[in-house]
Amino acid sequence: MTPTEPLIFERSRDGREGHSLPKRNRFDSPPSSLLRQKPARLPEVSEPDVVRHFSRLSQLNFSIDTHFYPLGSCTMKHNPRINEEVARYAGFAHAHPYQPDETIQGALQLMYELEQMLAEISGMDAVTLQPAAGAHGELTGILTIRACHKTRGNPRTTILIPDSAHGTNPASCAMGSYKVVPLKTDREGRLRPEVVKEHMNDDVAALMLTNPSTLGLFESDIRELCEIVHTKGGLVYGDGANMNAILGKCRPGDLGVDLIQYNLHKTFTTPHGGGGPGSGPVAVKKILEPFLPIPRVVCIPPQPSLSLRGGEEGIYHLDENFPQSIGRVRAFFGNFSMLVRAYTYIREMGPEGLKQVAELAVLNANYLRASLESYYHLPFSERSLHEVVFTDKKQKETGVSTMDIAKRLLDYGFHPPTIYFPLIVIGALMIEPTETESKETLDQFCDAMIAIAREAQENPSLLLKAPHTTPWRRLDEAKAVRQLKLRFEF
Repeated sequence: MTPTEPLIFERSRDGREGHSLPKRNRFDSPPSSLLRQKPARLPEVSEPDVVRHFSRLSQLNFSIDTHFYPLGSCTMKHNPRINEEVARYAGFAHAHPYQPDETIQGALQLMYELEQMLAEISGMDAVTLQPAAGAHGELTGILTIRACHKTRGNPRTTILIPDSAHGTNPASCAMGSYKVVPLKTDREGRLRPEVVKEHMNDDVAALMLTNPSTLGLFESDIRELCEIVHTKGGLVYGDGANMNAILGKCRPGDLGVDLIQYNLHKTFTTPHGGGGPGSGPVAVKKILEPFLPIPRVVCIPPQPSLSLRGGEEGIYHLDENFPQSIGRVRAFFGNFSMLVRAYTYIREMGPEGLKQVAELAVLNANYLRASLESYYHLPFSERSLHEVVFTDKKQKETGVSTMDIAKRLLDYGFHPPTIYFPLIVIGALMIEPTETESKETLDQFCDAMIAIAREAQENPSLLLKAPHTTPWRRLDEAKAVRQLKLRFEF
């Protein structure tokens, strides 16, 4: 394998082909107005060239199947292969969204049961599976909140969001036509009831709260926070991106939260995908159920008079008769193959298995914390939940920054953790080991982090020029942002 893989365009040779297509007949010819005036500027390469090019690129990738992937707040855990097998069953993989309901009873039953499972896990009453990602679920939740308030005569104007929230939260609120009022957390990283009380009024539609927060901390005043909001007629949105920390341990709905979005690709082992396909179901309390997207899967109990054939539980069909619904938010039924994977995982784990997920995720995070706290600064004194946040405060003394630590980790064969986030922590290193990593893997990662901390004291120039072993050395990231090169001219 060459140290660096050239662009596919650089492998192009005039006249070289890697395909064999049948000639068009005159009936297939599109109108001349739709034809290109010049051939598309595509690389001309053979099939072996294409296969080898992309195979070599794949070997340069960091991935959850090849490396420990400690991205904080992203929950990059192993995707069990049983999920992939079930998602490839012909009845699921070959189902078409325009098929009549009676021909996809199994798929509809899976969706119906998954909704019930997600509702039970979160302590909610109803679920929509349509949203295609976590942020899409956020927007769906915000639109649901707006629809609810609108039926009361006033959609309200603002949403309260703590400074420890996920970055997509404010964007989702803005897309839902709300103004965002940021709330400051205290020195220990928590949102205080008096802060919410100060800002809560009749114009506030909701408090949007990530719990556990992006700092890896549980909002211990959650019940009081919900009560303050509800007293003024507001709703509480719980960002469920960090549900991995509390599965089987507590349910947001039991604490006063009115709706949450799940990130199936984080909590329930479906692939992250490069921006998709994800899945962000939204679970809501009864008061918000009428506004969920349509169509919804409903189950009609068995009736001899009906000609349709269903299962023992009844007949499943898609129902659009929900007049207060916010409408569709996704074509068809969402990313269905992700739903199959999540359903398989939940059935495989069962209630006790899901509880162990949270226990091991928290244990692993605190193991990393205890192993590294002598070498890296901890901005918060309380024990972490599923992730731990360090900073570069100790390394700054020798001129080494969080970015330098991240680059040096590549030389040790580890993808860096999330850096410089949350934004309220200066020089943040945000690490989430998840429950699927072994102690041996965590020890190897800790050994690398400890070695880097020592290098920062003894030979800081080594870090300032890292990485040293990757095909490409340190890039000028500021220049890359300012001077984009998205096309290869030939």
